[in-house]
Amino acid sequence: MNWSKTESRARFNLATSGVVSFPLRELPVDLKTLEINGDSSYGYLPLQKAIATHHGVDPDCVVESAGTSMANHLAMAAIVEPGDEVLIEHPAYGPILDVAYYLQANVKRFARKSDTGWVVESSEILRAITPKTRLIVITNLHNPTSALTPDWVLREVGEIARSVGALVLVDEVYLDAVYQGTPRTAFHLGPEFVVTSSLTKVYGVSGLRCGWILAHPDLAWKMRRLNDLYSATAVFPGLLLSVAVFKHLDLLRERARRIVEADRKLLRDFLINESALSAVWTDWGTTSFVQLLGRDPDDFLHRLRTEFDTSVVPGRFFEMPDHFRIGMGVNTEMFAEGLDRIGRAICEGR
Repeated sequence: MNWSKTESRARFNLATSGVVSFPLRELPVDLKTLEINGDSSYGYLPLQKAIATHHGVDPDCVVESAGTSMANHLAMAAIVEPGDEVLIEHPAYGPILDVAYYLQANVKRFARKSDTGWVVESSEILRAITPKTRLIVITNLHNPTSALTPDWVLREVGEIARSVGALVLVDEVYLDAVYQGTPRTAFHLGPEFVVTSSLTKVYGVSGLRCGWILAHPDLAWKMRRLNDLYSATAVFPGLLLSVAVFKHLDLLRERARRIVEADRKLLRDFLINESALSAVWTDWGTTSFVQLLGRDPDDFLHRLRTEFDTSVVPGRFFEMPDHFRIGMGVNTEMFAEGLDRIGRAICEGR
């Protein structure tokens, strides 16, 4: 996050993780109805109901949070005690690992492999799990590769977790970027599942910090009480605007989808013709994880930033230093130029 806040910006920014910002002026809402203060207590009921309806769950299972990262923190903190064993995918989104280490968990890993499409393999989890495992952590879509874990695999993971009395935390913040046949939340797959998500990545309203956790009521209440330490009261105008967004999710999603799909076509054509890069292809998601072949990644990314004013996310933040992550869905003209500059940087470095 420090790199993202201090070093990621460039004229041609392919280091994004979410889609283009949705303009407030285009949201069908009467701004005169906004209020500075209002009752949110342990959740703002209209927002809880909107999230619950979106996922087809009981509102008592919804815990509001400030974005997905805080949702992950609250969920893990409510489940994990110091010394508990937590099994996390590799490669992984750095802040998830950071939370586990911050909570003094005993972190173990299971592998996602490029030669099998970065998918979750239940056999890898079975190999790594022990009777001490308290929590299994998965991102779906996978950050950074956008690989999708289908329900039948998640059910197998749930069965493995159940066999040792563990829970499964699934970060679904990118799942709605599966634009056709969008899967239901994993929360419906069984009592072992806890889910986190937000409006921050797929809908272009990151500034609202509208995130949530889906958990069974007793655990959900524990998370709400824990959140008293971090966010005693939410920003009320943000709650009101988040409710308005839920009334028009299809509008926001469709606006982003057109850009993401145009960018994805450009990226696919680019990768087909660039022998120095390799990536496992997916038909969904807003990110792609690209391997740089035969070059020093630190030198290449430094030149890309300083000489070509183009940024991507270094793979070292996902424990894969020979890779980098490309973000789609912001501006197709900018994205095309950024890809061209990556190509030129590769060509001039030969």
